[in-house]
Amino acid sequence: MTLNQLIDHTLLKPDSRQEQVDQLIAEAKEFAFASVCVNPTWVKHASQQLQGTAVKVCTVIGFPLGASTSETKAFETANAILNGADEIDMVINVGAAKDGRFDAVESDIAAVVEASGDKLVKVIIETCLLTDDEKIKACQAAVSAGADFVKTSTGFSTGGATVEDVRLMRETVGPDIGVKASGGARSLKDVQQFVAAGASRIGTSSGVAIVQGELVDDGNY
Repeated sequence: MTLNQLIDHTLLKPDSRQEQVDQLIAEAKEFAFASVCVNPTWVKHASQQLQGTAVKVCTVIGFPLGASTSETKAFETANAILNGADEIDMVINVGAAKDGRFDAVESDIAAVVEASGDKLVKVIIETCLLTDDEKIKACQAAVSAGADFVKTSTGFSTGGATVEDVRLMRETVGPDIGVKASGGARSLKDVQQFVAAGASRIGTSSGVAIVQGELVDDGNY
């Protein structure tokens, strides 16, 4: 797999305009990225624009707080798929994780997995808000619920991916579940370090600069 095929080319800012989304899509086509990751309101447009290409449409569910009800997340998932989403990145109930209610975390994830059918589900555990023990238990809940990936971050909280978190997540989920590092990839070296730690997908808004060998310092995820 090439570097380009590891990247979810991401635009999740609330003030994203169609011109910016179209640029994201054009870049994803040009550089053969794994997917574009956009907010649900852009899924149908992205799906239409990417028809006939290998680039997937990824969207976010319960984003960025994870505090929606499970029923809402399930509906949002089904609606996104109806609009053409191929991959679902959902945010866990972080408050339940902090309370130690990992049965609730697991059932919340399971609701999205069920609603997703055969689509890929990535579970955002928001590592910057969790202790290592909570990270481990959140990853275990994602695996038990049938998710395909665990993911570090939304990019809208207090921090993004770290090499240490990626390594811990990979050790926890084993070799058969994907690990997505989101936030923190500013250069080719960063991506290589995340991959070496166990990442199988990289979420970044700087994909073009990274594959062109540029160093990025724009503060974006």
